[in-house]
Amino acid sequence: MNKFFLLLILSATLSAQTIHSSLSTYYENKTFTNSVQKEDGVVYGFGADIHYGGSEFKVTYEQAKTNTIGLTNIKNGDLEIKKLYMRYAYNFDKKFALNINYLSVLEDNIAPTDGGFAFGGGMTYTFNRTVALNFTQYYTEYEDFDIFQSDFRVDYKMKVDKVKLKFSSITKFISVEDDEAVGTYTDNAQNTYLTTGVKFHAHAKGYHLGLGAYFGKRAFAIMDDGFKIQHHAMEFDRTYAVGIGKNFYDFVLRGQYVYQRAVELPVNNNQNVKVSVYRVVANYKF
Repeated sequence: MNKFFLLLILSATLSAQTIHSSLSTYYENKTFTNSVQKEDGVVYGFGADIHYGGSEFKVTYEQAKTNTIGLTNIKNGDLEIKKLYMRYAYNFDKKFALNINYLSVLEDNIAPTDGGFAFGGGMTYTFNRTVALNFTQYYTEYEDFDIFQSDFRVDYKMKVDKVKLKFSSITKFISVEDDEAVGTYTDNAQNTYLTTGVKFHAHAKGYHLGLGAYFGKRAFAIMDDGFKIQHHAMEFDRTYAVGIGKNFYDFVLRGQYVYQRAVELPVNNNQNVKVSVYRVVANYKF
């Protein structure tokens, strides 16, 4: 039913006249080191980014499967997850835009965050061709607890000869609201988190280079402008990412590597848990 709903949205949107739109798909291979719960897994997703006049609608469906350790309460010991991400933005003019987000954990056969969902609302103000600011407020609701998250991002663009450069600074404030003090999925989590990140992107002659890093602890965070939700009980304190890409006519192919360090909650496994992610992304622009 969820797949049918997604395909219906895509079909209806693609039937409209589009400008600078794209279809995308991606594949991820994950490896967990020193985890007491997970070994490795794969993630794949597909979506569309549709532009029409001042409107932009972006939707992504994601599915994941992870091999687990000692979790005998689920079939075959495998973790299976399905997620849906949607974002709508409207540009009133060249300076001011509003965005609304919706995220849903459609299925998770292990965690109590199964069926959780999040809403977001924000605004972007572009001062000039160089500087833009975005603020987005998220609210996430799970069965046993809620999350409030505030994102503030500053984008700085410039051009050196024929090389286009973009620098971004991201600040996230996360508040964990849990009515139960002990014996819950949020055990050993902090009440609040403040994390900062920086991103860099360079584009020249059809080639792309991206770098990113996050510092400061975070848990149950919404990432990637509302297109990733970390709904499992893991507290990350380091994230590093690098990516390269190449344009081939109307196609863009990218390869990315992401390294993360975490503590597993609520079991409080702080034995230097590491997550390595290799990602391949393909876009078709039309």
